[in-house]
Amino acid sequence: MPLLSWFNRDADLTRAALTPYRLLEPVAKLSYGEEDSPNMLIEGDNLDALKALLPYYAGQVKCIFIDPPYNTRSAFEHYDDNLEHSKWLSMMYPRLELLRDLLAEDGSMWVTLDDHEAHYFKVIADEVFGRSNFVTEVAWQKVFAKKNKAQISVSHDHLFVYAKKKDKWSRNLVPRTQGNLDSYKNVDNDPRGVWTSVAYSVPSENAERRAAYRYDIELPGGGSIGPPAGRHWNGLPDRTAEMIADNRLWFGKTGTSRPREKVFLSEGNDGVVPDTWWTHQFAGSNQDAKKEMLALFPDMEPFSTPKPEQLVRMILEIGSNEGDLVLDSFLGSGTTAAVAHKMKRRWIGVEEGEHARTYCQTRLTKVVEGEKGGISPDIGWQGGGGFRFYKLGVSVFDEDGHIRESIKFEQLAAHVWFAETGSARSTRAAREAFLGEHEGVGYYLLFNGILGDVTKAGGNVLTRALLRKLPKFEGPKVIYGEACALPTEQLRELEIVFKQTPYDIKAR
Repeated sequence: MPLLSWFNRDADLTRAALTPYRLLEPVAKLSYGEEDSPNMLIEGDNLDALKALLPYYAGQVKCIFIDPPYNTRSAFEHYDDNLEHSKWLSMMYPRLELLRDLLAEDGSMWVTLDDHEAHYFKVIADEVFGRSNFVTEVAWQKVFAKKNKAQISVSHDHLFVYAKKKDKWSRNLVPRTQGNLDSYKNVDNDPRGVWTSVAYSVPSENAERRAAYRYDIELPGGGSIGPPAGRHWNGLPDRTAEMIADNRLWFGKTGTSRPREKVFLSEGNDGVVPDTWWTHQFAGSNQDAKKEMLALFPDMEPFSTPKPEQLVRMILEIGSNEGDLVLDSFLGSGTTAAVAHKMKRRWIGVEEGEHARTYCQTRLTKVVEGEKGGISPDIGWQGGGGFRFYKLGVSVFDEDGHIRESIKFEQLAAHVWFAETGSARSTRAAREAFLGEHEGVGYYLLFNGILGDVTKAGGNVLTRALLRKLPKFEGPKVIYGEACALPTEQLRELEIVFKQTPYDIKAR
């Protein structure tokens, strides 16, 4: 597969791995609503934030939407978007790696860009996600008024769609519009209700299939008819006879037209397959987004390129369901989190600097209170829920590789579990030395007096007496601790692999 080269590429390939794990510190005064809400608003650099999320959310995110800086070489009010091309790639590559690791096996990532970096992004995203996991590129009509002074007036942005594993991802249908529903009729008073019709013939693929599926069908109004040239019926004669007997083929009002298959709204056909051309009527426009922002922040200068709530709604309709976890690490003005909240998804949003407080925190507080803008009227949003506000704290390990004194058991346990299994540890996991079983191996952590011995080394050193106190696990065991007093022979006999903290905690 062709690879893209840029200045400092070699360093960028290891940047995600070398980024230190930092703590996420709650800020109670900026949190709002339900105290046990799973929603997270994080203030800080998104590379550090994504790395901090890995031990808890790796493989858990169902849908990612990001709207990164477009690198248009024009200084935006709220972003330094004038990045050199190589610096833009350096920014994106390690973040894509972390986003991939956070994505669920059946999850998808959606990215909006314009012509400045879109095609370069496609090459590095193919490298990170695998070209086989590219789903499609959507053209979103961001503006509908032509710019008469332009050589060619640009009307759309690119919306790239990638799956973590394409063979495991399945999209949802898009809810039908009133225009779609108007095409459903019931001209023959079928008791199954309104229906529309689709062709009962399909393009012929090979000679054998043409021979088996090309035959004449008797018409109710008299005579018979074969499939169009180059096509064949979508069923063998027996299936066609069953369809006719069940009144599922429509031959026109006179019974003399080529048959079409009836599709009933009552049989779960209440959605349409999404396509790659999203008009402003379907997914909103930049103008809609600016109106939404002005309604929310009448005294503040709106972002130059906000995304409308309707666009994010369509993405989340296709790529997630109620209760799924949604992530946006370039949260901007907070649109993704606002829409996810209204659509009853769990969400994590990351934004750097003051915008996390002035825009995102303020906007999401209004959402919890039941603000009526954006998609609220369409989905009947009345408010509710909440979110927790976090800022980035110190790294788990200091410059010498030692565990910082302020680290709690739960924080180190999450890193040990992730380092060993590559999977996230629940934030609600029990606080006990036995972390759990993964693929037939039991994992333990002796740290911070977890067994009740608060002497400096007492509860953290593996001894015979301490081993008897540990929860039993039949099978191979990995035990992390400060030191081990058991001989190698006994460890082997008990199927124990001892690993010393912090030196044997490997970053992933």
